[in-house]
Amino acid sequence: MRMTITQKILAKHSGKIFVEPGELIMAEVDLALANDITGPVAIEEFKKAGGRKVFDREKIALIPDHFAPNKDIKSAELCKALREFAKEQQIVHYYEVGRMGIEHALLPEQGIVLPGDLVIGADSHTCTYGALGAFSTGVGSTDLAFAMMTGKCWFKVPETIKFIYHGKPNPWVTGKDLILHTIGEIGVDGALYMSMEFTGEALSYLTVDERLTMANMAIEAGGKNGIMEPDEKTLEYIKNRAKRSYEIFVSDDNADYSQIIDYNVEDIQPKVALPHLPENVVNVEEAQNISIDQVVIGSCTNGRLEDMRVAAKVIKSHKVHPYVRLIVIPATQQVYQDMIKEGITEVFIQAGAVVSTPTCGPCLGGYMGILAKGERAIATTNRNFVGRMGHPESEVYLSSPAVAAASAIKGKITHPAEVTSNDI
Repeated sequence: MRMTITQKILAKHSGKIFVEPGELIMAEVDLALANDITGPVAIEEFKKAGGRKVFDREKIALIPDHFAPNKDIKSAELCKALREFAKEQQIVHYYEVGRMGIEHALLPEQGIVLPGDLVIGADSHTCTYGALGAFSTGVGSTDLAFAMMTGKCWFKVPETIKFIYHGKPNPWVTGKDLILHTIGEIGVDGALYMSMEFTGEALSYLTVDERLTMANMAIEAGGKNGIMEPDEKTLEYIKNRAKRSYEIFVSDDNADYSQIIDYNVEDIQPKVALPHLPENVVNVEEAQNISIDQVVIGSCTNGRLEDMRVAAKVIKSHKVHPYVRLIVIPATQQVYQDMIKEGITEVFIQAGAVVSTPTCGPCLGGYMGILAKGERAIATTNRNFVGRMGHPESEVYLSSPAVAAASAIKGKITHPAEVTSNDI
């Protein structure tokens, strides 16, 4: 009975020896997650269904990150609903402003998500945790309400596409570039309701932060989840974070895949996704004369410490273009503190950037960087749909932190090699 890592995790959590693609199962969850937008809806449904007590107050995470710190009265009410429910139910993993971070960066950082876990979240980028060898996927608020009551959720076991990345990445090529290249190749529906299993020697050159970026964007190809087998880097990452036991799963050598796709990463250069879809991917050189008004370095995709280090390396000793807004948003309070300790925050401020408290903010057109009509932004975020960051006639370009930082200096989309002689 040959199974992929995704099948094995789903089988274990549904009490089965074997599950096959297309099979409907009911599985126990290790963590159910919501934020200040989706959480209040799930809480309302929980109460409508007669819910009184959550199934396990240690297996629910409520993170106010999208419009927090509160940007207006409506967002204040949403955050209040989350806070009051967390207090009423004595939710262990509730993180208030000042302690919180962007959910998909905070939970791995704090060791709340571990290899072998089954995680659901009322947010599409819950797939991030697959970088640690967990099955994690986004669900609707109603499914989340059911999980908060019962500790279970239903799934259709997905087929798996195996992506093998061969070779060593070129200078300035990061996990963001690898996943953008992949989405550009297969399209935004190329892995619709499929598990995207990332493998190959190239991944060994990536930091865990970069791997989290790759898994985070699986949903941008339509994927049900993105996942990687844990290795020594994974175990080192969780060694001092894990506060409970976990189980490592790996795919069988002869597991069945719906498709196997090979990439030679030595052929991949830094990428940019043009408006208005993440699949509109080109090499940076093909977009180099496009002027920009705003740069955002942050989000659940690229707001971790390694992202900040790379961006600071590019921008050090330079100034932000006089007509460009550079907004830097650490993904968590820990990232913010580490940036200060390492002098990264000072590099950004001296260059002319603004450094924000952790928040999703501008990524979803929330606040802290809304675009006006006709404006263009290059961002390390994950989506560039029409109106994603503001006016429907604005434009968003997606890139790695290195490309974003170089672009902030030049005022146009720029390859990082143009502003620094050093490689990452």
